[in-house]
Amino acid sequence: MIEVYHNPRCGKSRNCLAFLENTNQEYKIIKYLDETPDAEELKSLLKKLNLNAIELVRQKEKIWIENFKNTTMTDDAIIQAMVANPILIERPIIIKGNKAIIARETDKMEAFFKD
Repeated sequence: MIEVYHNPRCGKSRNCLAFLENTNQEYKIIKYLDETPDAEELKSLLKKLNLNAIELVRQKEKIWIENFKNTTMTDDAIIQAMVANPILIERPIIIKGNKAIIARETDKMEAFFKD
């Protein structure tokens, strides 16, 4: 089953769900702002995305700018910041088995489902 980290207030996230609907994909929505992933879940997600922790952070968010920008942080500290402030997690994310993508562009989603 495909899982989608979704924020209903985000246009890109809504577009992702529309893409999945239009391509008849079955999926489960994870409203990550309500169901905050813990540190282990984020580490697993980072492996599936093949990203470093900082690459999953929405670095233009006010919380990031005011509290973390221009600081030296370990991956674990960045993960803890995302656990404490899930709005910092980039979105939407599609997870299929052991792979995942940040699904902001339609062409990226199309390529992901061709694999």
